[in-house]
Amino acid sequence: MSARIHSTAVIDPVAILADDVTVGPYAVIEGPVTLGAGCVVRARSHLLGPLIAGTNNDFGSGAVIGERPQHQKYPDGGQLIIGSGNVFRECVTVHRSTPHSDATRIGDRNYFMVQAHVAHDCLIGNDSTFVNGTALGGHVVVEDRVFVSANVGVQQFCRLGTLAMISGGASVTMGVPPYAIIFDRNELCGANVIGMRRAGMTAAEISAVRQAYRILLHSGLLLRDAVDRLQAELGHFDAVQLLVKFFSTTVRPMFSSRDHRQRQLRTDEAA
Repeated sequence: MSARIHSTAVIDPVAILADDVTVGPYAVIEGPVTLGAGCVVRARSHLLGPLIAGTNNDFGSGAVIGERPQHQKYPDGGQLIIGSGNVFRECVTVHRSTPHSDATRIGDRNYFMVQAHVAHDCLIGNDSTFVNGTALGGHVVVEDRVFVSANVGVQQFCRLGTLAMISGGASVTMGVPPYAIIFDRNELCGANVIGMRRAGMTAAEISAVRQAYRILLHSGLLLRDAVDRLQAELGHFDAVQLLVKFFSTTVRPMFSSRDHRQRQLRTDEAA
């Protein structure tokens, strides 16, 4: 047995591991699991296939990656596809897909802290952070560079836009637009200026995003009309185009202003 694989580890004969994969004590790799070069499977973690993972992923102690979906109608599950450079810390759980999609998918360089959970059919982009106790319901879409703080619950079918930040203990039951900071229950408190700066966005782009949110929250316009105004006045900024696209394609793209708790951005259907 390879020196990189502990003698107490249990590895299914159908699993395919790159030559330099490290497997710790009492880890279990069950079923058709494929691990790329540089992956580390730490002590007592459990990987279940069908699962395909790219290179340099780190599966922490006690993590359960690729289990069946928690779904009463489709208990057997499909598959899980993971990119490269992801970190799954202690006791993280990620479930395979149902027949509603081809796979639960996780991109590259995401960081899942202790006891984070990713449910069936989720689509996770790149470079996002999920702090301890994050729980993503089924079919959640997370775009790139999103930061989800501790003990946040995200309802199934929600979408978290690029560079959004969710505050600790918040509840998300609607679409979160790009660059937004969300508190409590779907409450927008402003634009994620620090996140945008760290992502290398220009001062002009950041200013345009802040102006876009002022229009969305304080103009009194219906969502359709507010988005038209964004397109007309700020559409030459790529960052604003991303906002326009989000509101044009996202289910339940609504939120309430933290400064105006009784006033909720209205869609045409709610008007």
